[in-house]
Amino acid sequence: MAETAVSTPIQNTKVPAYSDDLAHCYGSTRALTQALIGPLSEADATLQSMEDASPAKWHLAHTNWFFETFLLRDHAAGYRLFNDRWPFLFNSYYEAEGERIARFSRGMLSRPTVSAILEWRAHVDEAMVPLLADPRLAGLIRLGIAHEQQHQELLLTDIKHALFQNPLGPAMFDNIAGNCLAAGEMGWQNHPGGIAMVGHDPADGPAFAFDNEGPRHRVLLEPFALADRLVTNGEWDEFIADGGYRSAALWLSDGWARVQREAITAPLYWHGGDHFTHSGWQPRNADAPVTHISYYEADAFAAWAGARLPTEFEWEAAAQDHDPAAGNQLDTATPPLPSGTGDLFGDCWQFTRSAYLPYPRFQPAAGAVGEYNGKFMSGQFVLKGASCATARGHSRSTYRNFFYPHQRWQFTGLRLAKDI
Repeated sequence: MAETAVSTPIQNTKVPAYSDDLAHCYGSTRALTQALIGPLSEADATLQSMEDASPAKWHLAHTNWFFETFLLRDHAAGYRLFNDRWPFLFNSYYEAEGERIARFSRGMLSRPTVSAILEWRAHVDEAMVPLLADPRLAGLIRLGIAHEQQHQELLLTDIKHALFQNPLGPAMFDNIAGNCLAAGEMGWQNHPGGIAMVGHDPADGPAFAFDNEGPRHRVLLEPFALADRLVTNGEWDEFIADGGYRSAALWLSDGWARVQREAITAPLYWHGGDHFTHSGWQPRNADAPVTHISYYEADAFAAWAGARLPTEFEWEAAAQDHDPAAGNQLDTATPPLPSGTGDLFGDCWQFTRSAYLPYPRFQPAAGAVGEYNGKFMSGQFVLKGASCATARGHSRSTYRNFFYPHQRWQFTGLRLAKDI
């Protein structure tokens, strides 16, 4: 465990599903973010292990910048920025908001300190109180809450990757053994196909959705079957033992080139029979869902298993009657650990074979927030579900997560599909 914490962890912090109580949802989300950083030292919180990842305290600050910029600066009369030099440090990729520090340099920000950022967050929270009661701003506030929940997951996965670089294998949290169910034989749920309606429809109610989840539209599905559980560590061990990482015929060309170039022989964080977790090195449970794999690895495994990855539309059609708040997801500041609960949501984000592209009639939101999703619709793949590091209530059947095909540091796994 870290010798010195930067703040006292907030225990039993719940993140509710979206409700009419917007202020409560805002407060709970903000409290959980600060609880997640509680076990870290100042040095831990400043680490940046690669360009894809950001320091924990940068996530703490960037989520605050979002509320200060798009809510307080633009909608609170007379509001003055807490520090007018900080937007340059904590803007992520919003071109409309001007210049910003290079992404790979975020780990050089020894200042401001975590305590200074927490003071800034308290200032923003106080200033947000009257805006939380303004119904005209509810949609933008919900976007800010969802944005912060996304960064809670990124904070957890980024610090895991950073601590993994330390040969001592330091733990962020005390070890909490997961209640992993025996996987059992994989079963299949058949779906007849036909015309399906997919995507978010605002007419369904006031529930929040990102702009990339719509418009709702029709797709034609051929009959298919979806596995009733995720692929496990034990099954991945069989894939490795059978030469899965040595058989070029299983791999997409780009994937095989990357496996060769980077000498990849197992999922990220595996070593022997152990794997690295937020509680340090722990024995790997064969029945737990495999995580931290790339799209290339998922596709190769599916080929080896005589199956395929589902399309995002197949997955969404299968998920429409499932509870997105069920399964193993993030509730409190405790170690996220895949446990194989059997739910369609939770444990890990599931790769689909669908490219991340705009839906028919898609239009990005107006203004700077329109940069949130649309400009990334190139070269990435859609993932569905939720992970053990996803705030409960954040995901839904229409949710479209997306990553580049080589990336592995997130809680990414797979559920098989096949034609029938």
